[in-house]
Amino acid sequence: MNLDHTIVPASSKEDAARSFAYVFGLPYDGISGEFAPVRVNESLTLDFYNQDDFGWHHYAFHVGEDEFDQILGGIRDEGMPYGDGPQRSDNMKVGAPFQGGRSVYFRSEDDHIFEFMTEPQTGAA
Repeated sequence: MNLDHTIVPASSKEDAARSFAYVFGLPYDGISGEFAPVRVNESLTLDFYNQDDFGWHHYAFHVGEDEFDQILGGIRDEGMPYGDGPQRSDNMKVGAPFQGGRSVYFRSEDDHIFEFMTEPQTGAA
């Protein structure tokens, strides 16, 4: 079983999709119907959607070492705060989680917490 897509609520779907795509080094092809989709890989799309009232969500991604460096570079280029934990998403440190590897958390403009890590927490590589 694989997650095919999920909806990410946003105050501005297009701004949120563009920012996410830039930081993660992904293409953004524009609005499609009700959504501003960003294809993460061949099996996952994030569909950004305008919504006025929503809480924060947490999205975690397992990435390779080179991807990690690219994403962290994108975050730094954008001047976005990042950190080594969900409650420390602005201490400007890279984490070393219990499973090894490196991890970073950052908050989107809509207060969602994005995490990326070089070692999966699920036990699957």
